Amino acid sequence: MSTANTLPYGLWPSPVSAELVARSGVRLGDPLLLDGVLYWCEGRPQEKGRNVLVAADAAGAIKDVLPEPFSARSRVHEYGGLAYTGAGRTLWFVNDADQDIYQIRDGEPPHRLTELAEWRFAEPVADPGRQRLICIGEQLLEAAEPRAALVAVDMVTGVLEVLHEGHDFYTSPRLSPDGEQLVWLAWDHPDMPWDGTWLCHARVTAEGALADITTLAGGPGESIFQPEFHPAGGIVYVSDRSNWWNLYYYRDQRSTALYPLEAEFGLPQWQFGMRTYTVCGDGSLLCCWTRAGRWELGRYTFKKGMQPLNLPWTEYSSIVSEGPVAAMLVAAPDQAATLVRLDISERKLQAQPVRHASSLELPATLLPAPEAVRFDSDGETVHGLFYAPAGEGVRGPEDALPPLLVKCHGGPTGAASTALDARIRFWTSRGFAVLDVNYRGSTGYGRAYRRALYGQWGVADVADCINGARWLAREGRVNGEQLLISGSSAGGYTVLCALCFSDAFAAGASYYGISDLSALAQDTHKFESRYTEALVGPWPDARELYEARSPIHHIAGFNCPVIFFQGGRDRIVPPDQARRVVDALREAGVQTAYLLFEDEGHGFRQAATQIQALESEWRFYLRALGLDPGA
Repeated sequence: MSTANTLPYGLWPSPVSAELVARSGVRLGDPLLLDGVLYWCEGRPQEKGRNVLVAADAAGAIKDVLPEPFSARSRVHEYGGLAYTGAGRTLWFVNDADQDIYQIRDGEPPHRLTELAEWRFAEPVADPGRQRLICIGEQLLEAAEPRAALVAVDMVTGVLEVLHEGHDFYTSPRLSPDGEQLVWLAWDHPDMPWDGTWLCHARVTAEGALADITTLAGGPGESIFQPEFHPAGGIVYVSDRSNWWNLYYYRDQRSTALYPLEAEFGLPQWQFGMRTYTVCGDGSLLCCWTRAGRWELGRYTFKKGMQPLNLPWTEYSSIVSEGPVAAMLVAAPDQAATLVRLDISERKLQAQPVRHASSLELPATLLPAPEAVRFDSDGETVHGLFYAPAGEGVRGPEDALPPLLVKCHGGPTGAASTALDARIRFWTSRGFAVLDVNYRGSTGYGRAYRRALYGQWGVADVADCINGARWLAREGRVNGEQLLISGSSAGGYTVLCALCFSDAFAAGASYYGISDLSALAQDTHKFESRYTEALVGPWPDARELYEARSPIHHIAGFNCPVIFFQGGRDRIVPPDQARRVVDALREAGVQTAYLLFEDEGHGFRQAATQIQALESEWRFYLRALGLDPGA
């Protein structure tokens, strides 16, 4: 006989507090193996979001190598990404406060290398033979878009030299081991990197100039991801020319598919330094791919093909190697991101955990794996991850069904993750069900699915979230009268459209979401400034369509409570987007809450912000559903 207490859904006592969620939110990223030492970048909400470079030696001793107040963070494209590199015992990093490059050696304080107020840097690559760094450079200009270039920075003087320019965007510079070749990716407006990119190659002269520049692959209509030099003399890269981001090998003016598969070896390049594979010293590839919402790991050789590796995780990323050692980030539904080290010389891989993103220890009853679901949405098959309520020693009334929180990921070119997310467990442990929707436009299901949102943003994604929620209600798994919706950035736009253009939801939360597409098209950063041309239509020719899909112009459509969260320093979706719609809703008498965090940007990095936002969202929903927030 069950001894579980019966309590209303949404009011279950839970060990997963907002404070615990914030404390478990350390961000691990960008591992680097250098002379046997494993480095990585660690974002710490408890230190106001500071990004610390950390090192673990071969014996496992861990230490911070970046003292306060320094923070390794690039702001190129605003989203940044990989912000450091190394050679020997020397590291170079981009400092968040001034975006200059600093040098740091064992036991010495950081030394400022550049003093270039108008330049920002990302994805540095060491060229020790020429005593320089090759970087992505972005020069801020007063009366025009930022200038993009491949640049070299002298390791001694900090003098900058432009190596190549002419494209709107650059990423992924890779220098061959002998220093005589360089490859990189480039693309131009109006494309995003998942639309069309060029794989470029150059010979590097003795003086360091780029010569004989050619395009090896790609162009409009083909997205290239992560080029790498191979010891056999060719270049490995990922392309979606088959509809799927698959591995290819270029040599002797010819590209060959290595392992054709209806799965994705690539990712949307929102940030610099993203990696799904590494070229090992023996020429094999340690790589990961995703299909049906789950990541897998394998090792590829030219002789034996792909050998799947059955390690106990569902997420793999940021794979690097040096000699017989590899490192990567892994995760699973019951395990947050973990940095592991592997000896790849062994026949059977044994992963040694180095650092956990979270020290969160929860009972297994709170961490059931999400269910991969598929449902029909306007005649299209749409995907998602469903989390049923999972409490400890508690259950809901037999004659009731749980409320559902629909989660809309950002991007919109992104994807839901199976990794342990304490924020989702915050909801499920209180008696909410959660549907994390991979709406049309999401990655992981091929190029055609990714492009299915083009021209339909604010329509197809909204329909998918609504249809997924109503499907679960029809299946008798959730309460169709208690449907909630939450999302950030582009997901926040989906939330506002769902609340404005339908009556499906009882309440919603927009985190730094878009309310005015016209304002977005005219006032956002360079990287996404033409993104809406594909998602909506050409600006300003399609002005009427922009207005038709902008919630700010349809305030009368809102008929349920809405809560807004916004960063005061957000340059991607400026605060005015939220402020204007909040003022209009309040004037119209719609129940509205607005939390502005002055010191936050696009994405909340500080623990205090995360705690206040999550607790406020929960209590807002309880009031909207007629429950007692004090219970």
